[in-house]
This record gives sequence, C-alpha cells and structure tokens, in this order.
Amino acid sequence: MKEIIGKNIANLRNIQGLTQDNLAAYLGVSRVQISHYERGERDISVTELNKLADLFGVELSDLLEENLEMQKLNLAFAFRSKNTESDLEYIASFKKVVRNYLKMERLENAL
Repeated sequence: MKEIIGKNIANLRNIQGLTQDNLAAYLGVSRVQISHYERGERDISVTELNKLADLFGVELSDLLEENLEMQKLNLAFAFRSKNTESDLEYIASFKKVVRNYLKMERLENAL
C-alpha cells in the first residue's frame, strides 16, 4: 500500500508542477522524507495524507487507489504559483472548497 500511495503522490505532484521541496515545506518535513514517501519506503500519517489530498484537489481515497486516473478537476487546477508554503495553503483551501461544492452539486442532481 505504501508504494501505491507514494506513486500517486509523485504523479499528482508532477502533474501540478510541484517539487519535493514544495511538499516538504507544506507538510513541515524534510525533502528526504518526501522522497521516502514517494518510493514507498516510509509510512505517511493520515494527517499528512489529508493535507496532500487538499493540496492536490482529490479525495483522500484517491491517494489510495492503485489505478488513479486523473480527474478533470485536477488538471483544471494545475495552475502555477510561486509555490511558497503560504501559496500552497491557499491553493489547498481553495481546492477543498471547490471539491465540496462539486460534491454538493452531485448530491443535488441525484435528488
């Protein structure tokens, strides 16, 4: 499972133009730790996974999927910033709001 999570983190990070240093600063860990996560060599906490899911604009469960297919939402939000820690916090918050809005819209349409 660690390998699948690591692969998904690396794929999403690359798609969104982020570096391991960006993720490390965002999570408050070392770049080496991010490298270990991406290679599936270390466990990653649920708290860190939740923060990454928010940053990437995906559900937590998407990080656990073996055959993660990129959703249109992810590609639409693959915009660039200065990638400072505060920029990443704002991006993650924005993506979370949009993801929640889309969930509510799907639920409303299902009624």
